[in-house]
Amino acid sequence: MTALPATSSPSKPVTTGLGVEIRALLLLAGPLVLGNLAQMAIHTTEVIILGRYDVQALAAAALAVNLYFACGTFGMGLMTAASPMIAAERGRRKHSVRDIRRTVRQGMWVALTVCLPIWAVLWNAEQLFLLMGQQPDLARDAGQFMRIAMWGLLPWLLQFVLRMYVSALERPIWGVFVTLCGVAMNLVACWALVFGNLGFPELGLQGAAIANLIANCTLFAVMALVVTQVRAFRRYRLFGRFWVADWGRYRALFKLGLPIAVTFAFEVAIFSSAAFLMGLISRDSLAAHAVAIQIASFAFMVPFSLSQAATVRVGLHHGARDAQAAARAGWAALGLGVLAACLMSAIMALIPGALVGLFIDPADASAASAFALALSFLLVAAIFQLVDAVQAVGAGVLRGLQDTRWPMLFAAFGYWVVGMGTAWFFAFRLGWDGVGVWIGLAAGLAVVSVLMVGRWALRERFGLGLYA
Repeated sequence: MTALPATSSPSKPVTTGLGVEIRALLLLAGPLVLGNLAQMAIHTTEVIILGRYDVQALAAAALAVNLYFACGTFGMGLMTAASPMIAAERGRRKHSVRDIRRTVRQGMWVALTVCLPIWAVLWNAEQLFLLMGQQPDLARDAGQFMRIAMWGLLPWLLQFVLRMYVSALERPIWGVFVTLCGVAMNLVACWALVFGNLGFPELGLQGAAIANLIANCTLFAVMALVVTQVRAFRRYRLFGRFWVADWGRYRALFKLGLPIAVTFAFEVAIFSSAAFLMGLISRDSLAAHAVAIQIASFAFMVPFSLSQAATVRVGLHHGARDAQAAARAGWAALGLGVLAACLMSAIMALIPGALVGLFIDPADASAASAFALALSFLLVAAIFQLVDAVQAVGAGVLRGLQDTRWPMLFAAFGYWVVGMGTAWFFAFRLGWDGVGVWIGLAAGLAVVSVLMVGRWALRERFGLGLYA
């Protein structure tokens, strides 16, 4: 846990009731859910359009996007540290401007720093896929997609820093507005460039990559316009003297954010590795996995948004050194996360055919195998939504306390020792193929969820360590 600076003048703790915390969480999480779902819609649009265009293109895009998100999520984790730092600063000094501005500025510096090595990795994606044993034609197509889409990573990370900023100020609705602009741009560009509409040439998979790049640039441009023109944000002057360094804060972001980044990377990489395992099984398994994981990811956005809201609420009370209010906010978030997961799981279990049918035409004989596999994967995903929600919210409440190292270790053990080990054993030793991979994912998530909640309960029992 990062100690509060000795020079701070903490606000007087004002313990809030459970009803107040639930209301605050819902008011903050609601727009975050919409914003995260809209963000997911950008990639989902590509999956739907490519699924209707060609199964080969869908499988190649799934391969590329999994590596893209594995690397991009690592960078996103680093910048996530800005959220608890801003929230804690607001808890200490309600009208702080200078420190919040410097935190956001250095967050953008971190984005610039981390992009360079990630670009080097993504540029060589085809060779990486071949080393992983992927089919040469899939590796070639995925590499071509990546060499276009990868340039959108920097604007995407920069807009993510700004989204963390508006969320920590408890005004996340602006993130929804910005992301919807990106969704609209991606939908039009992808439809036009993949199929050759509106007078554009038919570019197929490459058209989807160009649309992805255009959408990410749009996200940053509109978000930058919001934070410089909207009155609530304008007074922070985020881009003023952008070149001025604050090395202490830069290092603090890395110190707090690196374990978050590694935790995110462990989680995303386990799903990416699952996609690579699917590629070793069959093309249809990989395409079906892309569809099922997209549906599961949409459902996950609800508990994930609650996790982000919990980080802000717990972080505010952490900054004010109000242990009772922080504990109440954490338990409320965990309860809401479980309720949300139950609802999402019920939907996935009751209407799997309708959900998969949004991505793959059940009347298409060439896609019949992929459709059937996606149905079986989705039923397993409905079960692990429960534990996935618990681990996500558990990580969020711990981030509010700036407790990030133990969650990183939990993720390493749960995802890679338990999850990947179980996936490999069930898929290849027992011959359960894709369903075995998904059972392994569920096992890893279950272990991580137990460890996260156990850590939170232990800290809550001893006053969350706010006075240590």
